[in-house]
Amino acid sequence: MSQQKDKGFRIVEKKDKKEVAILFNNQLLTAYCYYDSSRKPVLFPVNTVDGITVTRSYPFRIVPGERTDHPHHTGIWFNYESVNGLDFWNNSTAIPLEKRAQYGTIRHQKIINKKADGAQASLTASSIWVRPDNKVLLNEETSYQFRVRGNDFIIDYFTTLTAADTTVVFKDVKDGLLAIRVARELEMPSKDATGFVDEKGNVTAVKKVDNEGVTGMYYSSEGLKGDDVWSSKGTWVMLTGKKQNKDITIGLIDHPANIGYPAYWHARGYGLFAVNPLGRKVFSNGKEDLNFTLQPHQSVSFKYRFIIHSGPSLTNDDMNKLAADFLSFKRQSP
Repeated sequence: MSQQKDKGFRIVEKKDKKEVAILFNNQLLTAYCYYDSSRKPVLFPVNTVDGITVTRSYPFRIVPGERTDHPHHTGIWFNYESVNGLDFWNNSTAIPLEKRAQYGTIRHQKIINKKADGAQASLTASSIWVRPDNKVLLNEETSYQFRVRGNDFIIDYFTTLTAADTTVVFKDVKDGLLAIRVARELEMPSKDATGFVDEKGNVTAVKKVDNEGVTGMYYSSEGLKGDDVWSSKGTWVMLTGKKQNKDITIGLIDHPANIGYPAYWHARGYGLFAVNPLGRKVFSNGKEDLNFTLQPHQSVSFKYRFIIHSGPSLTNDDMNKLAADFLSFKRQSP
């Protein structure tokens, strides 16, 4: 392969591995993965432009020192905890066979189109949200727009969900909707062992561990910091930290076109970084309630932006500019 072909974005589909690799200057930035074990499509791993992995590797790869809680936290993913009473969020191979009737699965269907052009690329895929009896509740079409600007790897995430032939209710719950699980170094230093309980009463323990090299800190558009970001509303949240002696910022930006804007942020110190526009009750201490419903064949769309930045940490002004840019960004045509 010539050096010229190595420049810019390139997309390599690996059907035998159920992966579509997104390369920039011949280096992996991320891959669209639809492994059977994940119970949903994910972007994994997610790397900076200079090759530092910002996502947790577990459970797909074993890295010494990483946490092994919440095996359903994989890369970047999109799903929800209660859809017609089924839990799509917590589903994984860790769920016992006798409990799997309570969980839904998101199944990749096909790559609709893919395009790589210099400093940008796009990938569109379709999936179905199915009950344990294989009945389809939702049809999903997601378009990923990838760009590199200097030290920024930008992922614009556009998803449309369409109800099949059944009314679909997204119950107002805590776990959803778009998330990333970050590498150990980018977590916030933990103070105590903690247990997290899902809607079905399952408890996941997060143990207190050695904090050496753990450097993360959350900041919100509303001036909040650290643990105070969880259950707050805002236009954006960023997580800053260090890995491999390099400053790293992960930013996630909401969009005014989304339902529930500005959304509540489900940002946990142990490394879960999520935005949940459909969950209101738990975050507002019961002051708000939203049980979002789609009638048969009705659709809803969501749009978000991730920024994976290496180099001096982004500032509030930087994030505000990126948010303003997101408002005017035009999707790349197929």
